[in-house]
Amino acid sequence: MKKKISVAEVEQLSRATQYDFPKYTTQIINLVNSNAQGTRPNVVGQMSELIQEFNGSTLEEWIAWYSQKQPNAIMDATNKIYVMFLKMREAFEKIDKTLIENWVKDLVYTKTYCGLKFQECIIAYIANSLQKTYRLANIEEEGKGIDGFIGETPIQVKSTTYKLEEHLSEVITVPIVYYDKKKDGIVIEYNPKDFQK
Repeated sequence: MKKKISVAEVEQLSRATQYDFPKYTTQIINLVNSNAQGTRPNVVGQMSELIQEFNGSTLEEWIAWYSQKQPNAIMDATNKIYVMFLKMREAFEKIDKTLIENWVKDLVYTKTYCGLKFQECIIAYIANSLQKTYRLANIEEEGKGIDGFIGETPIQVKSTTYKLEEHLSEVITVPIVYYDKKKDGIVIEYNPKDFQK
């Protein structure tokens, strides 16, 4: 028999304080925190290590132990997140329907077009520097996560921001070329050994 205990049930069974969060607020705080980095180990400690050090057995003991071990952590994290929230709230107030429409146009028109053109430019540049042929992937190859080929080697081309995206569950089995668009050009990052075949 298999049973699933929800996070809410775990919290309830542990007699944890139940906080009431209005709809959408936790999503917003998560977004703000991802920019503020308020709950990073350098602020609140390495939680996986701290919980191993803790030898108590109740939530109350954990709170007391953690508060002694990291006396400023909760307030430091709160302050970092709140400062970022104030900045983002100011940005929220600048958003109207026109700005959203411009964002959609930028994504659909500009970023899509430039992103595809960057791919070809980057693939061609690397191929030329390695004195190899290149081609863009066809539709079937794109479906397998391939953007193009340098010689016989399939590759993907990703923005450097891809490295920072924590929610990724994608498994990539071909070499990746990273790019960072600057005002004066494109900075690329790749391993030449990937193309020695």
